[in-house]
Amino acid sequence: MEQLSIKNLGPIKDARVDLGDLTLLVGAQASGKSIALETLKFAVDHDSILDTLDKYNYIISGNAQNVLNVYYGDGMSSVWKPETQVEFKGETFEIAHILSRAASAREEALFYVPAQRILSISDGRPKNFMEFDGSSPYVLRLFSEKLRMLMQNGMGNADIMFPIKNRLKGFLKRSFNESIFHDAKVMTEERAGQKKMVLKIDDTSIPFMSWSAGQKEFMPLLLAFYCLSGPASKVVKKEEYKYVVIEEPEMGLHPQAIISIILQILELMQAGGYKVIVSTHSPVFLEFAWAFNLLRDVPAGQYAALYDIFHVKPGSPVGEMLKGLSDKSVKTYFFQREKADGKVVSRDISSLDAADVNNEVSEWGGLSEFASLVSDVVSKYVSDNA
Repeated sequence: MEQLSIKNLGPIKDARVDLGDLTLLVGAQASGKSIALETLKFAVDHDSILDTLDKYNYIISGNAQNVLNVYYGDGMSSVWKPETQVEFKGETFEIAHILSRAASAREEALFYVPAQRILSISDGRPKNFMEFDGSSPYVLRLFSEKLRMLMQNGMGNADIMFPIKNRLKGFLKRSFNESIFHDAKVMTEERAGQKKMVLKIDDTSIPFMSWSAGQKEFMPLLLAFYCLSGPASKVVKKEEYKYVVIEEPEMGLHPQAIISIILQILELMQAGGYKVIVSTHSPVFLEFAWAFNLLRDVPAGQYAALYDIFHVKPGSPVGEMLKGLSDKSVKTYFFQREKADGKVVSRDISSLDAADVNNEVSEWGGLSEFASLVSDVVSKYVSDNA
């Protein structure tokens, strides 16, 4: 069982997450989801992380506090306490132990897309690892560096960023175009001596900061999908990855675009074989998870129902992709602050059963709480005035 167990780390008192093929994490802001996911990355890829820090001349010297401040961000070493316990797949992760031995140059196994990803291309081009200040977490720096390397050396015709061949399946490219770009092209142009992304509409070149919020938020996520899809690349070795973490993929996006994101994530699971972990505040992801798990109990209609949900035809490429998900598992966890001490514990709410007696399950970790309240209040007042 691939279980992540964290105790006494930052705001987290006790979190246990069994990874499915798709795992969703929900919870209010500052409920420890990012710390948990960054810690998963640290546990999986510690050798690669230390090797990278050494490459960029960070002074580690076996000092756990230095490593934690560089990894989580300046001043964040205090999240790791003497009583902190981290386990992954039954193995205890101890910082003192990994610092006591030489780091290997082992390839990464977890690809991380951080919530702050727009900072990686805030001026229209990916920043390099060392352009960020000490407050920026390692996962953001590394993500930006990967995008920079991809754009410089791994894109082939680097002047056109979208649409391009051989990176995404045709149905996904069409879906992103219809829901996000609307026939505009993403290209690179030289500006102030640097190649920067622009949105090309007819003869107009729109600079990155003038794009819509959704387009700006989506672009680094699209480049992440390029890293994990399409032909093999020496720049990003997608075949080495086993896990993909995506934080808040819905940021700035219309629900229809979020559905396109879900399709791309399902493609990563089915074709790439990745285990995908998503933190989200969007009920759209949980609506899919609820439907997917409920439909597993009616196998005769599972495929037909998924076809209807995504408006696809049997036998189409997307239909065949959905059909290949029959043996996949979807798990959902709620990171909840306890009223007694304000500390965070995790709850398995994978059933997402609206009739469950536990509110954290029936209200989907709070994501459907307001909708349920509005429905109840409207029903009451309509009934009283009938």
